Amino acid sequence: MIVNAQKYYCYILSNKNRTVIYIGYTDNLKKRNAQHKKKVGALFTKRYNIHDLIYFEEFDNKKVAKARERQLKNWHKEWKWNLIKSVNPKLETLNIN
Repeated sequence: MIVNAQKYYCYILSNKNRTVIYIGYTDNLKKRNAQHKKKVGALFTKRYNIHDLIYFEEFDNKKVAKARERQLKNWHKEWKWNLIKSVNPKLETLNIN
């Protein structure tokens, strides 16, 4: 029997100037990223024009992904930027197509 394993994601978005970040989690990163770009969903991302995906982590467990989101939201700003830059040093928008 083959079972499709559901994946969950903790992700970080930023605005064009990389001055503001948003942290969230989802079970469909591609769909959620498209929603942010269309300004559907989180009011914070609409208000600050945040839609560039700059970081994400993949998980097999929803609770773990949600816990990671909470953890990152509680981190100091500098820690968040250091984490992002550790895998995306140029802070480029990631393409998930």
